[in-house]
Amino acid sequence: MFKFKGKSKLSKDIGIDLGTASVIVHVNGDGIVLHEPSVVAVDTNTDTIVKIGKEAQAMLGRNPDHIQVIRPLKEGVISCYDVTQKMIQYFIRRACGNAILPPRVVICIPMGVTEVETRAVVDAGTQAGARKTYLVDEPVAAALGAGIDINTPVGNMIVDIGGGTTDVAVISLGGVVVYESKKAAGDKFDEAIMRYVRRKYNIAIGERTAEQIKIRIGAVYEHPQAKMMNVKGRCLVKGLPKEVTLSSKEMLEAMMEPISEILDSICSVIERTPPDLVGDILKHGIVMTGGGSQLYGLDRLIEDVTSIKTRVAPEPMLCVAKGTGILVKNLDDISITGDKIDLSKRKRVYSR
Repeated sequence: MFKFKGKSKLSKDIGIDLGTASVIVHVNGDGIVLHEPSVVAVDTNTDTIVKIGKEAQAMLGRNPDHIQVIRPLKEGVISCYDVTQKMIQYFIRRACGNAILPPRVVICIPMGVTEVETRAVVDAGTQAGARKTYLVDEPVAAALGAGIDINTPVGNMIVDIGGGTTDVAVISLGGVVVYESKKAAGDKFDEAIMRYVRRKYNIAIGERTAEQIKIRIGAVYEHPQAKMMNVKGRCLVKGLPKEVTLSSKEMLEAMMEPISEILDSICSVIERTPPDLVGDILKHGIVMTGGGSQLYGLDRLIEDVTSIKTRVAPEPMLCVAKGTGILVKNLDDISITGDKIDLSKRKRVYSR
């Protein structure tokens, strides 16, 4: 069980990056304390949760028939409410187990989610034990976590590539001016690799194998020297185990479809951005966050397509969680409309 050092506090407000691929928890005053996969193992015989997080992920593809290993979030939104609520409850208890009062919780949501999907996140957080649940748009939190001052009248462009969604947004004066959200993200990268290996080699590989391929040799820009990786799977012709060697050059072809969608979204957002803000973006460049931004050469490819300087933020996977941490720290000093944090109507300038 995760434990904090020191005395119990009355309450520990927390920020949660509730992602399709992982959950990252930031506790006010303690920083990031949890980074776990958004995976839950359920015993279908008893309808009880067996494992959550890393232990559940280790069971993927190795589970018996009565154990169902699921991701309760799909494409950035809740697909299995009860399991998501229990998963959030588990992480809140781990992060704030010694707090006397339930915490206030800030949870990130992708751009463009429906009112029903938004309400589901709020209800899940509250049912999981939060004293109050607030929501913030992921690109806004990502920009804060990347160290961008979004309160000035200057346009900043964020490309946040998570596990389930890619959010492209232009932010100015604390609000989102133009945005586009696509389902082309980390999970689609994995699916594209699985399809490519099946199509070219007649081999079926699992999700975890595809993810490892993406991490180790995934690329959208040619390496100076190609990287190689041995991959094992099941031959679709003979039904027997088979091993092949993949190269990073093949990944350029494998991930062409989802990457093209992301590039189209970036170009679309730029086309709809007011001219003065486009000038700001040309000056300051595009900032990439999220785990998908670490794909080799993606920043260079975006720069080639848009002719705008593009960089990956430091610790891109943690940017959204860090942004929620900044918001949690200043929760009493920012404007909240309903359940939604609105930085364009802040009470006063907040601190990092």
